[in-house]
Amino acid sequence: MIGQLAEMNPAKITLGLIVGNRGFFPAHLCDSGRKEILKTLERCGLGVITLPVDATKFGAVETMSDAQKCAELFKANADKIDGLLVTLPNFGDERGVANAIRWSGLRLPVLVHAFNDDPKNMTSRDRRDSFCGKMSVCNNLRQYNIPFSLTRRHTDAPDGDLFLEDLRDFTITCRALKSLKNLRIGALGARPAAFNTVRYSEKLLEQSGISIETLDLFELFGWVGKMKEGDPAVEAKLKDIQQYVSAKSIPPSALLKMAKFGVAVDKWMRETRLNATAIQCWTAMEEFFGVVPCTLMSMMSNTLMSSACEVDIMGTVAMYLMAQASGKPSALVDWNNNYGTDPDKGVVFHCSNLPKDLFIEEGEGKPVMDFQEIIAGSVGKENTYGTIVGRVKAAAFTYLRVSTDDSAGRIRAYIGEGELTNDPLSTFGGYGVCKIADFQKLLRYICENGFEHHVAINPSSIAAGVKEALGKYLGWAVYQHS
Repeated sequence: MIGQLAEMNPAKITLGLIVGNRGFFPAHLCDSGRKEILKTLERCGLGVITLPVDATKFGAVETMSDAQKCAELFKANADKIDGLLVTLPNFGDERGVANAIRWSGLRLPVLVHAFNDDPKNMTSRDRRDSFCGKMSVCNNLRQYNIPFSLTRRHTDAPDGDLFLEDLRDFTITCRALKSLKNLRIGALGARPAAFNTVRYSEKLLEQSGISIETLDLFELFGWVGKMKEGDPAVEAKLKDIQQYVSAKSIPPSALLKMAKFGVAVDKWMRETRLNATAIQCWTAMEEFFGVVPCTLMSMMSNTLMSSACEVDIMGTVAMYLMAQASGKPSALVDWNNNYGTDPDKGVVFHCSNLPKDLFIEEGEGKPVMDFQEIIAGSVGKENTYGTIVGRVKAAAFTYLRVSTDDSAGRIRAYIGEGELTNDPLSTFGGYGVCKIADFQKLLRYICENGFEHHVAINPSSIAAGVKEALGKYLGWAVYQHS
């Protein structure tokens, strides 16, 4: 578990640690408890900012003076801290904890942890009473309007497996929230007229700190038209495309168009400080430019700069936050087909722009560049080169759909976990078979609540941590399917 936590994401998470103390209870437990929790955090690869032992008694927080020192330390390191961990080796002073957080000015996820008592050692010298103190701390945090997360068990040892799972979920929550802070998504092109399902509210997203930057395809194609074949940036992008997946069957003229398109998108993202994109495909790009954007989108998603098709901005939001939370690329797929008569299985599919790291690596289903079979019949095969086709590899996965509910003035989502299987399937595009417990209940929920047919998937198990981030800390309405 510790190894999984430390290696889950290369971006290190740093926690602000508050060690609670209360003078009526054994203070020496704060000394030993602080050492224990720091040892666990270090083993998990987490950074820590906490009061030194010479700043207060054992570096713990009890008095108003202690709380002020802690708050000032956190303020000074605000740009480094991703979440706050409150640990109670003894009962702890609830006012000291709550004021330290309030005075720091940080609005970050907070995890409240309390140590176990040993029933064989309940003398006045060694009894913790953290069990009770945790309730008092949580009561005060609620009074102060500070949202917080809880461990699976009311009290737990800091080196126990369950607490390590709590830490893992909490770091996912921190990563997810951090990814959405000042997130900027580029909407390239207009929403396809036939896709009412990807309508959304920019204003509701802005209230959660997510901004949308728009660009007309006409303008981007104008930039492409001014590029020369010998342009070093174009040549470099062409090389990147050819090294990404096999493109042996793709005409050189189509690859060159993709390279120019990629350079133009890179320039736009760089100049407008974009983190992710949603791009129009059907069917102006094929008719008037002559390729599909799938390969470039796949390449961006594979480097965690998620890119959704059909200008599905909300799909991009879900893709991006899961990619940042897990450190693995996300894909946007359709809940597309039943799988025989198995009620808990289905087919996920897109045309596709899936990131190559999600595909199997060898044999039939290995990713290659091809043409887009669905629309080739209407715009011509020669205008649809650039899809990435193959089969997604078997893995545990998390799925997430985010949607703006304009009539209710809120953002809502559903999330859950399942399995991508090796069940036989022969088709085209990017595809796989999924297995989800009580899948029919989920499908009914999607339809009854008017959710879209698109869903973001990520090859990880991060549902609990992401749900906590979106529901508790952002206030979105989130349904978790289990």
